Amino acid sequence: MHQPTTQPRPSIYYPYQVFQPWLPSQHGAQPRQQVVIVGNGPAGMVTALELARHGVASVVLGAELQFSQGSRAIVFTRRSMEILQQVGVAARMASSGLPWRFGNSFYRGQRVFRMEAPHDADDRFYPMLNLQQQYMEEYLHEACVASPLIEIRWGNKVVGVSQCEGFAEVRVDTPEGEYTLESVWVVDASGGRSAIRAATGLQMEGASYEGFFVIADIRIDLPLPTERLAFFDPEWNPGNTILMHREPHGIWRVDYQLPEGETPEEALRPESLKARIDAQLAMIGHAGTPWEMDWSSVYSARTLTLPDFVHGSLIFTGDAAHLLPIFGVRGANTAFQDAQSLGWHLAYVVKGLAGSRLLANHSAERVGAAREIIAEAGKSVRFMTPPTRGFRLLRDAVLSLSLQHEFVRPLYHWRTSRPHEYTHSMLNSPGDDNALFTEGPAHGAPPRNIRLAADDYLLDHLGGGFELLYFTEADTLPEAIQTVVRQAREQGVALRVTAVGHGGPVAGADQCFADADGHFRVRYGVRASGAAYLLRPDQHVCARWLTLDAHRLQAALDAALPQ
Repeated sequence: MHQPTTQPRPSIYYPYQVFQPWLPSQHGAQPRQQVVIVGNGPAGMVTALELARHGVASVVLGAELQFSQGSRAIVFTRRSMEILQQVGVAARMASSGLPWRFGNSFYRGQRVFRMEAPHDADDRFYPMLNLQQQYMEEYLHEACVASPLIEIRWGNKVVGVSQCEGFAEVRVDTPEGEYTLESVWVVDASGGRSAIRAATGLQMEGASYEGFFVIADIRIDLPLPTERLAFFDPEWNPGNTILMHREPHGIWRVDYQLPEGETPEEALRPESLKARIDAQLAMIGHAGTPWEMDWSSVYSARTLTLPDFVHGSLIFTGDAAHLLPIFGVRGANTAFQDAQSLGWHLAYVVKGLAGSRLLANHSAERVGAAREIIAEAGKSVRFMTPPTRGFRLLRDAVLSLSLQHEFVRPLYHWRTSRPHEYTHSMLNSPGDDNALFTEGPAHGAPPRNIRLAADDYLLDHLGGGFELLYFTEADTLPEAIQTVVRQAREQGVALRVTAVGHGGPVAGADQCFADADGHFRVRYGVRASGAAYLLRPDQHVCARWLTLDAHRLQAALDAALPQ
C-alpha cells in the first residue's frame, strides 16, 4: 500500500499543510472519467483548470499529501503570468512575488554584461516574477478546489496504465490499497521521473550534460536588488558558474556548479554547503552575514523531448514529455504553455468539435516548441557548463575578452524563455492576409497586450474560446459575418467578437474598445476598417486579414477545427 508521509515538510518560511488522502472505501463505484490527470504539480493543475475553462471535467491524482518541497521553479515569465491570468491566479502571484527585468553577469569582480528585458506601458506584467513554487501550487490548488469540474485526489499514486479500446485503465494505489479508474483520456503530468513514460518504453531524444548544480535556499538579509546575478569562474569555484536570485520572505536562491567528479551526496553534506555558501557571500562582499538553510537539492542539465506527446489514450505534458535545463527559466514556463495548449485541444476533441487531428496538432506544435527550446537552451548550457574541452576553451576566451571588448559580451545572454510561435501550424488559415501585414502578431504568435485604461488591459477581456478582433468605425458588424459567428456558436464553438475603433456600441459585437489615437491599430499593423484577427482558444493568432469577409472567416474556423 502507498504510504505518503503525513509529517509536514520542514521549512523556515512556508507553513506546509498535510491534506487528507482520497480513499476508495469512502466513495462508491467509480464511473468512467473523460480525463484523468496524473500529477497535481503546476503542469497537472493548469491542465485541469484549462480543461475546466472549456467545460471539461477532470480527476487529478497526486501521490503525496502536500505541496512540493523547496523553491524549485521560482522565475515566471510575462507570458506565463498571462496564462495564469486565464486560470485565475495571476493576481495572487503578482501580489506575492518580486518583479524584475535585469540580469547581470560577472567575471573577475567586473560586471561584463547586463541584460534588460523589454517592458512598456502596454504590459500588465513585468518580464519576470520571482515566487517560490509552493505558493504557486497553493494558488492553483485553491482555484482547482473552487471549480466544480475538478476533483483532486491526494495520496493517490498511479502504479500502472493499461490502454484498452477507446479508453485506459489506471491502477491507483492509496493508503488503504489499490483501485482501478477508467478514463477516456489519461494525461501524464507526473514530472521528469515519470513512471508511466518509463513503463511504456518511450525514449526521449536529445542530450544530457555531465555537470551537476546545487540549489540552496537560504534566509539572509542582503541589500541587493531583485535582479539575476551570474558569476563565472570565481576563485572559490574555478571554471564553474554561480547564480543568485532574490525570493520573497527573505529567501535567496543560490545555484552553484560542482567541480568535476564530486557526487551529489558529497555536495549536500552540511559542511560542504556551508563552505560554498560562505565563500560566495565573501566574494560578493558580505562575509560573515548570518544565514540559515531552508532547503537544498542537486540537478543536472538535460535537453530531451519525446518525439510525440500523444500515444493512444495517453498524453504526456510538462516534464513528463520533455526535460529542459533551468537556465533561461524554461521548466515551469514551458509547462504552462504545454498545459494551455493541451487544455483547449483536448477539450474540443472531448466535446466533439474536432477530430483526432487536433490532438496530433497539439503534439506537433509542442514537440516543435520543445525542440526550439532545446536548440536555444543548449547554447546556454554549453556556456554555463561546457561539456567538452573545446567548449570550455571557447567559453574561457569569451570570459577573458569580455573584460575589455564590448562585442563579445552579448554571448553571455541566457536566452530567456519566450512564447513559442506556431508559425507553421496546420491550424493557420492558408487563405488569409498574413503575408501582407508588416506589423502586428503573425501566424501562431500570442497577442500583443494593449493598455486600455489605468488598470485595464486587452488580455483582461479575452479568454474562453476563439476571439475575433474586428477593426471598424461603423456601428454594426456586416450581417454576413454575424451569420458565420452565430452558426459557429450554434455548433458549440465558443466565439467572441471584439470591435475595435468605434467610440460606442457596435451591433453584433460582444464588447467594444475605442481607439481614438490609433494605438491599438498600430500595435496590430492595421490601417483601415474591416481588418481582423482570429485568435485560437490559447490566444495564438490563427488568421488575420486586411479585409475580412464571411467566406474567409468560415474558412479560418474550418482550418482551426479539423475533423
